[in-house]
Amino acid sequence: MKRQNARTLALIVSILTYLVVGAAVFETLESKQEKSHKRKLDARKYELLRKYNLTKENFEELEYVVLQLKPHKAGVQWKFSGSFYFAITVITTIGYGHAAPSTDSGKVFCMFYALLGIPLTLVMFQSLGERINTLVRYLLHQAKRCLGMRRAEVSMANMVTVGFFSCMSTLCVGAAAFSYSEGWSFLHAFYYCFITLTTIGFGDYVALQKDDALQNDPRYVAFCFVYILMGLTVIGAFLNLVVLRFLTMNTEDEWRDAKQKALMAVNKPRGEGARLIPISASTASTPVADGAAKSKDLKGVYTEVLHFQTICSCLWYRSSEKLQASTTTIPQELALSDAYLQQNSNCPHYMEPGSTGCVCSPRQCTSISSITTGLHILSPFRVFKRRSSV
Repeated sequence: MKRQNARTLALIVSILTYLVVGAAVFETLESKQEKSHKRKLDARKYELLRKYNLTKENFEELEYVVLQLKPHKAGVQWKFSGSFYFAITVITTIGYGHAAPSTDSGKVFCMFYALLGIPLTLVMFQSLGERINTLVRYLLHQAKRCLGMRRAEVSMANMVTVGFFSCMSTLCVGAAAFSYSEGWSFLHAFYYCFITLTTIGFGDYVALQKDDALQNDPRYVAFCFVYILMGLTVIGAFLNLVVLRFLTMNTEDEWRDAKQKALMAVNKPRGEGARLIPISASTASTPVADGAAKSKDLKGVYTEVLHFQTICSCLWYRSSEKLQASTTTIPQELALSDAYLQQNSNCPHYMEPGSTGCVCSPRQCTSISSITTGLHILSPFRVFKRRSSV
């Protein structure tokens, strides 16, 4: 099984296992408390029904009114400050649910606003995260040099450690501030900061929702907005450092497999190709296998094949006019130059590029055509194009 497929299967199994374990733990921790709380609320409900002589319909109507009034506890929500707060929760995907558009036009605009705002916000936080990580790496490198450490290079472990402590510091600072301003316990305030900055946004704890804080305390409002945006930047930098590294593993594995296939395609026909090499040419050229072994990437592989001048060229090519037209996508050093084509004209089986046949005999083509077969898989430029034999 390929490494990429095995990793994907392992991730699927891990996520399913993680979900099952999480569900079991949450059921154990919350189920008993939920049942107890539900019994108390039902008892209180029937007590109120008897005390105020309310019918079931009257109580449900009262309950509906209370639920509708709850979002207005903080005062007017749709002034500029409240609207700005709502816009932040939309484009950052926090989505507390403490406020939501009630008009049809507001709901339509919210959908289009989120459709463009969410990708822009994700890209911005990713870009800021990259810049922050670059700055931190530079500062750590300078600090190690100033301390006279033998190895001044900044390792991945160093970056992860700094990112972790940065996240914890951000959460603790926010928890202390919100605990003081909102009257929450430190644990509940820390919980609110974590749920907010990870964009989970349950909405069970929401800042700026008491005593008309949105209108009466502009400094606290500004602090909340700045904290949410700066906190998301710090968390984004840490996730950019850790999570995206794993997200790119499959791409790197595909690229590595492609390079290995190219090297195998070049090395495989070495013995067969040697029989086609004229003695005078073979003594003056470098074997393909030696050059391919030194190749470090796909560019090196293409270079070795294009300069494999000892074989009577079975590497089919386009005419020089078509090839020159594609120089905008093919690196200059990989293009087939006129000098290269002219040098191959010394081969006894050479044919002009404009011809429709293979440049060597059909018998020889079949013996070494696997070179181009391997390279066709890798080449996005389709430099080597097989032509039908005469």
